[in-house]
Amino acid sequence: MPEPRSYSFTRYLSAKRTVDDRAFNGHVWQQLLSVLKTASARQPLHILELGAGIGSMAERLLCADGLTVATYTAIDADPDAIAQGHRDAQQWATKAGFRYTATDTGGRLRRGHQDLVFHLETIDLFDFIAQQRQQRTWDLLVAHALLDLLDVPTALPALFSVLAPGGFFYFPITFDGASILEPAIDPPYDAHIEALYHATMDQRVVQGRPSGDSRTGRHLFGHLRALGANVLAAGSSDWVVFAGPQGYPADEAYFLHDIIHTIHTALANHPELDADRFAHWVHQRHAQIQDGTLVYIAHQLDLVGQISASSG
Repeated sequence: MPEPRSYSFTRYLSAKRTVDDRAFNGHVWQQLLSVLKTASARQPLHILELGAGIGSMAERLLCADGLTVATYTAIDADPDAIAQGHRDAQQWATKAGFRYTATDTGGRLRRGHQDLVFHLETIDLFDFIAQQRQQRTWDLLVAHALLDLLDVPTALPALFSVLAPGGFFYFPITFDGASILEPAIDPPYDAHIEALYHATMDQRVVQGRPSGDSRTGRHLFGHLRALGANVLAAGSSDWVVFAGPQGYPADEAYFLHDIIHTIHTALANHPELDADRFAHWVHQRHAQIQDGTLVYIAHQLDLVGQISASSG
């Protein structure tokens, strides 16, 4: 696949579904399902996903047969992503054997003993949290590939403020400091680009707030401990993307082009990079994707845990 002429965030989210599916840590996932099955059998669960994108994680959790009666609310600031989530929901729910009834904000899914309500809403996560005003009604908080985009020390207390005492959290695909591209072009230069790219995460400011950490995964343990939260399971969830005999799976060539485009955009006009040399490096990486030779590995962590029953 040649380099696209334009890029779409919703296509990126769709393209990374298969990448994520391979990456999720199975031990952490099974711990999450065990928690959900136990809790959902006792009472209806209220699940909140922040930065939900097109609803891929909602699909995984709602279709996993771990929930009996539950309400799942998925929020994202991107209206195009939420609109795509609305369009996709009936298709994946029907494919999974649910009877799906569309509503103004999502849908209702029934299958055997399961009765699930799915809401989608376009709203900034901090605006949503402010609206909650510490009502603490949520039993599970999901943040998939999100925390590394936030200033975790200040954001995590706000996120936990919506959880019921003793509530659970699931933080999968949390970036943790390695963006590996093979084959090498110029190893010292490759390493310099990786370091500069990670530095843009560490220095990111959004709406006047610090907003990122290239080693969020490893730092998360300390942040959670400081808040009195318990990690019940944790493990690596690395993205590993490569071409097999038939090329890259699904739409993963596009996913790779988007990753290179993101690096290019982040480092364009960087004072430590010669513009022509960097543009040539970017061109070579896109060419490697077209040739099916580029391998991309990103190190990430999944965590599932529980806040204190006395939180509040």
